[in-house]
Amino acid sequence: MHVLIVDDELEFLDLMQNRLHKRGFSIDTASTGEMALEMVTARTFDAMVLDVKMPGIDGIEVLRRVKQIRPELPVLLLTGHASMEAAMTGVETGAVDYLLKPVPINDLIMRLRDIASRKD
Repeated sequence: MHVLIVDDELEFLDLMQNRLHKRGFSIDTASTGEMALEMVTARTFDAMVLDVKMPGIDGIEVLRRVKQIRPELPVLLLTGHASMEAAMTGVETGAVDYLLKPVPINDLIMRLRDIASRKD
C-alpha cells in the first residue's frame, strides 16, 4: 500500500515513515500542503494521511483540492482535540475518517488496512 503522509512536524513524519515502512507500507511524506498537492498531481497513492493544522494551506483546504484532483483518493485526517470541528468539516468534505493525535501506530495501521480492503 502506497501512502502519502502530510504533516508539518518533521519528527512525526520520520517516525511514521520508519514505523509504517517496517510494517510493509510504501511511504512518501510531505511537510506542506503545497508539497502534498504537487505529489498528488504527479503520483498515485492508495491513501493519504493528512494533518488538519498546518501553516500555509491547512489540511481542510488541501483536502478540498485533493478531492478535485483525485476524488477517489481516500484521505484520513489527523487532528488534535482543539481541531475537532475542523475534523468534522473534513469528513463532510470527503475525508474517510479522522484520528486524534497523538495517534497510536496500531490504530493508524488498522485504519489504513481498512481503507485498502475497501478498494479491493
